[in-house]
Amino acid sequence: MEFSEHIKTANVEDVVLRQPLHPPSRGTLCITGHHLLFSVREEGSSRQVLLLLRNIDAIEKRIFGSSGTITIKCKDLRVLQLDIPGMEQCLNIAHSIETLSCLDCVSGMYPFFYRPSDLSLQDQWGLSSPEKHYSQMKELHERWRLSSVNREYSVCPTYPPVVIVPKDINDDMLLKVAKFRQGGRFPVLCYYHRKNGMVIMRSSQPLTGANRKRCSEDELLLQAVIDGSDKGYIIDTRSSQQAQQARMTGGGFESKSCYKRWKRLHRQMERSKALQESLIKLVEACGDESHNMDRWLSKLENSKWLSHVQTALSTAGLLVECVERDGHSVLVHGSEGTDSTLLISTLAQLIMDPCCRTLEGFLALLEREWVQAGHPFQQRCAHSAYSHARLQQESPVFLLLLDCVWQLWRQFPLALGFSEALLLRLATEAYASDYGTFLGNNDQERCSLGVKEKTHCLFQALLRPKEREYYSNPLYERTELAIWPSVHPQSLQLWRGFFLRWTPQARHLEEAQEEIRNMVIEWGKMQVSMFVHTELCKLETVVPFSQVPQALADKVDKNHIAQHDFLYLLIYPVATG
Repeated sequence: MEFSEHIKTANVEDVVLRQPLHPPSRGTLCITGHHLLFSVREEGSSRQVLLLLRNIDAIEKRIFGSSGTITIKCKDLRVLQLDIPGMEQCLNIAHSIETLSCLDCVSGMYPFFYRPSDLSLQDQWGLSSPEKHYSQMKELHERWRLSSVNREYSVCPTYPPVVIVPKDINDDMLLKVAKFRQGGRFPVLCYYHRKNGMVIMRSSQPLTGANRKRCSEDELLLQAVIDGSDKGYIIDTRSSQQAQQARMTGGGFESKSCYKRWKRLHRQMERSKALQESLIKLVEACGDESHNMDRWLSKLENSKWLSHVQTALSTAGLLVECVERDGHSVLVHGSEGTDSTLLISTLAQLIMDPCCRTLEGFLALLEREWVQAGHPFQQRCAHSAYSHARLQQESPVFLLLLDCVWQLWRQFPLALGFSEALLLRLATEAYASDYGTFLGNNDQERCSLGVKEKTHCLFQALLRPKEREYYSNPLYERTELAIWPSVHPQSLQLWRGFFLRWTPQARHLEEAQEEIRNMVIEWGKMQVSMFVHTELCKLETVVPFSQVPQALADKVDKNHIAQHDFLYLLIYPVATG
């Protein structure tokens, strides 16, 4: 792809940039195939602003005589303004931004060109896979197996090539079940609860239709899941009325007469369009500085965003109650099984499983439940809240997940091993990224594009030493207990770190959080040093040098060791020689 044909004016001098939290700056504006680059040209400053064009959601241009202004509204909710001298230059820049920010050719996107020095394309891609997930759960092997029925994505394009299914169900039966489920998304295992052996499965809706069609293989599959148990639950993320209406268009639900040992529970979650409209209203309310308190609260309530957060958390809580408290296996599905189904299964695992609450565990969970499980990121994150384009299949389902996780993080500040900064980073990367993790709509598309061979994995990048330290929660203390979130209205708050992140108030909050983080880290170092100091004070004999670990020397404050001359000499012989 030739990007140059879309760039009529590559750079402009004497441009003024106005952006949140910074004073206006004068400098040079450059446009490349993937970025907008602004270089400050002021005495004593060499600052640059680099904006990925894919991050631009909408632009507005205004012409004033011989000059013009371009307002850039970003998918991460930033709003930038460029004052450009020269009407023709302004129009050319606006045209280039509009064109390059909306190119549909996935193979021409920046992740295919991004080559950081500390990552290699030869590195193993990703953190998790069905095979690795299965191997980590030895308890599964007696009743569950790995199936390659979807190799080459011939059965279900939105599933990975390998899935975990009941051992008693062979691949021929799975083929028939796939034809009975929308999009071929037959029930597969996504979580095994070690405490009681119960499982969570996910799928799409059964295609029973108006004639109430049946599939004996589908019934046998679900029967195999609860073999030896009294019953299981099906959590349908549609209302009972919506499920009934789906039969008129070929969809449907599991009837009581055919699935006698499964109890169906309906918990309505809003569809894609309603979520997108809710986000638009919320962002509009957050960006309007003219209204008073009553009007602000009214707009916040009318957006219904926190209601969606409440519904998601309460539905996940219901799933956890079925598995953790009542001891029953659960199948989750809505219509397609690629949006609210993944949202609920992810939150439930985060609530129940301490392994999913570490930094690496959480990223692996997202990889399994969103990337590999077929959430259509390319469609859902094509636009954010500012776009003037007609809504197609955009929906902030992944952003809703991150908001729900933030609510958990706020209610249980010690239980999650990652920080709010990680959630903010993920929210940004889902809409515009240097990495290939969120490209395409499913595994099949990423495979055909060669994403694993030609781009870098975001999740691996986030686990590099420097990033791992930054995105870890210094207050984290592992707990094996489930973390039950409160969903009372008083317990849920607006995620200010995201929705108000470009306001002065948010900057003050961010600075305070960073200061607290540094204090906690320093306190942790002091605790280690003081502990070792105390232990040294207890020693009454000289410890041979060979028995003093070098790791101890690296951690201990030399000033503390200096009080014990014999140990100082043993641990630091060269320095004192």
